[in-house]
Amino acid sequence: MANEKTQEKELEGKDALKVDLYFWLQALVMVLVALILIFTFVGRIIGVVGSSMYPTLHDGDLLLLQSIGYTPKQGDVVVLTKEFDAADGPIVKRVIATGGQHVVIDYDAGTVTVDGEVLEEPYINEFMVDPGMDSIHDVVVPEGSIFVMGDNRNHSSDSRNVTLGTVDERYVLGRALWVLLPFQNFGAIAHGAEM
Repeated sequence: MANEKTQEKELEGKDALKVDLYFWLQALVMVLVALILIFTFVGRIIGVVGSSMYPTLHDGDLLLLQSIGYTPKQGDVVVLTKEFDAADGPIVKRVIATGGQHVVIDYDAGTVTVDGEVLEEPYINEFMVDPGMDSIHDVVVPEGSIFVMGDNRNHSSDSRNVTLGTVDERYVLGRALWVLLPFQNFGAIAHGAEM
């Protein structure tokens, strides 16, 4: 009789463990499906390659992007998919101007002017020097396009480079919102309007 009760308790314990395990696995699958849907349709995770956005971003930073419902704005940090000579994958840059805006780059003064106003750019790494190549100094950005530059201007291939130039907004994967990894760089990314 005691043996039967012990066996029943063991069976009940095993069944309870199976039920608990089933519910935990079901919850885990639901969370994974939700994460996949979020990262597929709402946001993405992209890694930074290179130093063109230093000191805002570092080589190897892992970024969370806002993809759905995003329209590029001046000052935003964006990820682009347009391929050109200096890049072979997604590139991370800052939006300097949007469609219809007039950009003038003055290397002697080290300034960027948009629609007659010199941009305040506390995020740039150092004084900008003329790259000494065939580059864009003065442009009106076509509607539906953006003009982008890296924060590390002297080490960035960006819209100043004639092979990239202005970028059609359809090449924008999304706006970089957060640095997720490494943990020492974790945090929200400051955009032009927030600085």
